[in-house]
Amino acid sequence: MELAGNLDIHRVFPQQTTQEQIDEYRRLSAEQASGVAIVSTRLRDRDYAATVSSYLSVSYDPPTLLVSLYAESRIAQAVVDSGSWALSLLTAEQKGQANWLASPGNPVEGLLNQIDFRRGPATGNAVIAGALAYFEVETTAVHEAATHLLVVGNVISMGEDAPWSKDQSPLLHYAGDYRRVKP
Repeated sequence: MELAGNLDIHRVFPQQTTQEQIDEYRRLSAEQASGVAIVSTRLRDRDYAATVSSYLSVSYDPPTLLVSLYAESRIAQAVVDSGSWALSLLTAEQKGQANWLASPGNPVEGLLNQIDFRRGPATGNAVIAGALAYFEVETTAVHEAATHLLVVGNVISMGEDAPWSKDQSPLLHYAGDYRRVKP
């Protein structure tokens, strides 16, 4: 049944958005909890990795993933050029790794020197040690969307590296900060 009255906030954006509208969109869209992961790739014998919270399962048959990457970032260009990537879903205890790879100005050389990882069996891309789950992906399409690239790919390998525990929690991003699921 339709309710009477207006919504608290209703804005129709003009063609040119203001910084205030961008900030409000960022604030409101942060009201959705999302899992935190690390996307990685290897290109010309160099590892690239970054923290992401914009990824999704597109299809179960065939297994297909999508990740959204800032188009001007090193990781986006490396993922596009390499043609494959790994996505490691983080536990709440891996907040330090997430922070490190989300920090601007990370070094190009030795980016993963302080993070434990193994090479994925299918692609050789870095899989973060202790990840709840990992997926190795071959890129099938790249779509430009505003300031980002939407990278879609078929899962060619998957597994887990974290021993199961009833107290284990995924690392979540909610309201501008990292959170965990309370047991």
